[in-house]
Amino acid sequence: MSAMSAAEPPLSAAEVLRQRYARRLPGSLSELAGPAHGAVQLPLHVAWSGLTRFDLDRPRSRMSMYRTVLAEGQHHDLIALLHRDLLIGQWPVLRMLISRTIRDVWEAAFSELASARPAAAA
Repeated sequence: MSAMSAAEPPLSAAEVLRQRYARRLPGSLSELAGPAHGAVQLPLHVAWSGLTRFDLDRPRSRMSMYRTVLAEGQHHDLIALLHRDLLIGQWPVLRMLISRTIRDVWEAAFSELASARPAAAA
């Protein structure tokens, strides 16, 4: 065991997951150049179980696709499949449907999403 590894505590599983999602992020939301309308067929490495085809013109279908891509997509998938304006527009609801880790990583990286949060209940 080296002195370096003994001095650094191991990362928690949550931190490892957080770092994994953070490495996938685009440099800015403007890089998200995915389709805004029509049908999208997700690649097998993204939608490996369940639905693989989504209709972006149907809000529930679009929300389901975005949830899947955020959870399973790699960097190039995020850029190719997500659309900036759609992501921001549906973020107040979408953020409640994804894991806390994904939500926290995206909101920490992009102020546009952090400010799109719904107001706290009075």
